[in-house]
Order: sequence, then structure tokens, then C-alpha cells
Amino acid sequence: MNAAATAASETTPLERGLTTVSIMLATIMQALDTTIANVALPHMQGSMAATQDQISWVLTSYIVAAAIMTPPTGFLASRFGRKKLFLVSVTGFTIASMLCGAAVSLPEMVVFRLLQGAFGAGLVPLSQAVLLDTYPKEKHGSAMAMWGMGVMLGPILGPTLGGYLTEYYNWRWVFYINLPVGLLALGGIMAFVPETDKRKGLSFDWFGFALLSLSIGALQMMLDRGESQNWFSSSEILIETALAAVCLYMFIVHMFTARNPFLEPGLFADRNFVIGLFFIFIVGVVLLATLALLPPFLQNLMGYPVVTAGMLLAPRGVGTMIAMMLVGRLIGKIDIRILILFGLFMTALSLYQMMGFTTEVSEFTIIRTGIIQGIGLGFIFVPLSTITFATLDPHYRTEGTAMFSLMRNIGSSIGISVMTTMLTQNTQVMHASLAATLTPFRMALQSPWLPETWDWQSATGAVTLNQVVTAQANTVAYLNDFQAMMWIVIAVVPLLLLMQGPKRKAPSRDEHMEVME
Repeated sequence: MNAAATAASETTPLERGLTTVSIMLATIMQALDTTIANVALPHMQGSMAATQDQISWVLTSYIVAAAIMTPPTGFLASRFGRKKLFLVSVTGFTIASMLCGAAVSLPEMVVFRLLQGAFGAGLVPLSQAVLLDTYPKEKHGSAMAMWGMGVMLGPILGPTLGGYLTEYYNWRWVFYINLPVGLLALGGIMAFVPETDKRKGLSFDWFGFALLSLSIGALQMMLDRGESQNWFSSSEILIETALAAVCLYMFIVHMFTARNPFLEPGLFADRNFVIGLFFIFIVGVVLLATLALLPPFLQNLMGYPVVTAGMLLAPRGVGTMIAMMLVGRLIGKIDIRILILFGLFMTALSLYQMMGFTTEVSEFTIIRTGIIQGIGLGFIFVPLSTITFATLDPHYRTEGTAMFSLMRNIGSSIGISVMTTMLTQNTQVMHASLAATLTPFRMALQSPWLPETWDWQSATGAVTLNQVVTAQANTVAYLNDFQAMMWIVIAVVPLLLLMQGPKRKAPSRDEHMEVME
């Protein structure tokens, strides 16, 4: 056990509580920013006179910077101290947020979002590592439940809060809202978070970091630019794909052969940790891809305004909160793998129900499926965060939490990219299929009760019919995406058999004698 963990084990419950509140504020602030800016993009686009392709760099720059700067979190914490790194990250993220809110041009916004992503990259893994050291091992389940609320609720509530601020105030408040949260988090961390030991002689593997950064950056660029560049028919996408693959291969070889690699190979010797990385990747796919699909479905197909669409998504967070309050009490009483299995079942059930959505689906149904999925993801995330680190050597804890966050973010990027591509392609396929069945010779299309606007003889009627067909094709494409995610969730269930449940502590000799007496 390191010095920080030893000192934390001697703290009072009040000090632990204040530490938790402080770092949770930082976690929520960073997690919110993964989705809160999405709904404000059209307003930013008009304010900065940018094209649709140009304004997407507001999101891309943040994602790329955060992805590249997440892996070095472990080294930076070991070299300079976890508390110092936490303070620098919160301060930099808050200042960058203020600069984003004050930006007057697109280049300024992109640069400031790069800074925001770079400083915010370490907030989630640092907060997880601090909580694991602050609480004794038997309370790690409860600690991860509190931490998970921030990580999971942030992206879920981001569109709701962002829509409200954009609609009733200004898109700049999407960034300005970070100021009071950042100041509170900064004060709490300074007062309550203990410092860790510093390894001053630690050398930095610049070559390994460069290889991993190039691989992650190229992958993110490929995923973000793929749809607009028609994927692998574009030389840009081919180059980015090749660069990502080659650099990743070189990084893996370097990691196992270098004397002081950027990531220690021993980190991946733990079976639970490796399987946990794969699971959190799937969580990233399902959580963020669903949140990326539902807002346009509600706004473009069902005609809901942005604020109403955000309100319909908010109950998903209620389901997550309910799950995390329950699971924090159940961990230690029920096998963690059973809790994860229940979460996978609830998530798959919600996606199965979403496969029945139409443009006439009721608000109650949208809310109900959201709550069910929120419960499912809550029952997956907290036990998964606990079992992933249950057998990992504390020496690897900060590096491990950084990789955990990185895999969740990569899963989110890949999930959004793949599901968006499938949506576009399936819409085109279904449009062609449905349009082929519409001919003036079908008796059903000659019925007197059909709308007058569906007049085959006029250009207006043809346009109206095409709009109806497009909406139906788009709806079917959304349902196909929900179905694909359901099968992904079901496919990972067998991996639970490979995970090791936490070993119960054997009773000591004195305890055994007491029982005998």
C-alpha cells in the first residue's frame, strides 16, 4: 500500500466524505463536457459563420486531445504527485472553459477546446484512483458507486442541461457553467486530497508516448472524418487507418522490449483488468452511441424542440442513480458477476424495446426505456469498476484507471462512428426498398382516403411522398442500430465466465477460535 493509501485509511468518515465531494465535482464537470456542447453546435455554427464540417472540429479537437493525454496520467501522477496533477488539471480545465465561452472565431474555439481536452483528460482516472485509495478495500464497491454517478450521469444529463442553457441563455453558458464547479472542486482538492509519493528519478518514454499518441490521434481522426469523406474510398481515411494500425503495432512491440516502457507490460498480466477493459469499451459504445442517436430521432423525426428532447432523455439518469444506490449496497453480498449479468440483461431489454419505436411512440415509452437502460448501465458500470481493479496491484492503479477511461472513450468514438455510418447506409437501402413498392398501379395508393398532397400527378405530391418514404426509411435505420447494439450487449455475456470473483478474506486464527468457543 502506498503512502497516500495508508494516510487515507486513517482519515475520518467526514474527511472521506469531503474528499469524495471535491473530486466528484471535478469528475462531473469533465463528464458533462463530453455531451453538453453537442446541442449547442448549431448555435455556435451560426455565431461563427462556420460550415457543418468546420463546426464538427469543436467536438473532434476535444476528443482527440483528451484521448492522447489520458495515457500519460499515470506517469505524470508518479513523477509530480497525484494531488499536484489534479490541481493543475482542474485549474487548466476551468480556465480553458472560460476561454471557450469567450471565443469569437472558429480557430480560437478549436485551440481552446484542445486545451480543455488536454487538461480534462486526467480528471476521471485521477478521481477514480483517489477514491480507491481513500476508501478501504471492503468499501470499494460503495466508492465506485459514488464515482460512477459522476461518470455516467454527466454524459446523460449533458444534452438536457446544454439544451436548457442554449435555449434560455446563450451557448457560451455551456462553458461558463464550469467556473463555479471548478472553483469548488479546486478548493476541496487543495484542502482534503492527500499527496502521493513522487518518483523523481522516473524517466519518460517519449518514443512510446509518441507511438501511442499517433495511433490514438489517427484512429480518432479516421472515426470523426470517415463519414464525411466516404470512408475507405478516401485516401485520407486510408492513410489515417494505416498510421493507427502501424503505430499501435510498434507501440506493443516497444512496450514488451523497452527497458522503461511508457506502459508497463505487467499492467496487462491481470486477467480481470484486461477483460474489464473490453467490457468498459462496450459500455462506451452503448451509452454514448445511444445518446448520439436519440436526440436527432426525437428532434428530426418526431419534431420535439431541443429542450423537450433533453427532458425526455433526463430520466435515463434517474435509472442510473437508482441502480448505483442499490448496487453500492449489494456489492459484497451478491457475486459481482451476477450484478453485471443483470445489468447486461436490463440494457439488452431496453434496446429490444427501442426496436419497436415509431414516429408515434409515446413519451411514456421513451421515458420507460430510458429508465430501464439507465438501471442496466448502472448495474454494469459500478460492479465492473470494482472487479476490474479487485486483483490489480495498487502499483498500477493510476495507470490502470487511465487505461480504463481511455477504453471507454475509444468505445464511445467507435460506437458513435459505426452507428452513424450504419444509420446513413441503412436509410439509403430502406429508402430504395420502400420507394420500389410505391407505384401508381397499386390499388392501396389509389384509395380516396389518402391525403390530397399525395398526388402522383404533381411535383408537390411526389416531393411529399418522398419525404414520407425518407422518414420511414430513417426510422427503420434507427431501429436497426438499436438491434445491433442489443446483439453486441448479448455477445459479451460469456466473458463473465472468464472473470474472477473477489476472493473472500479468510478468517484469522483468533476469529476462528472465537467461533469455536
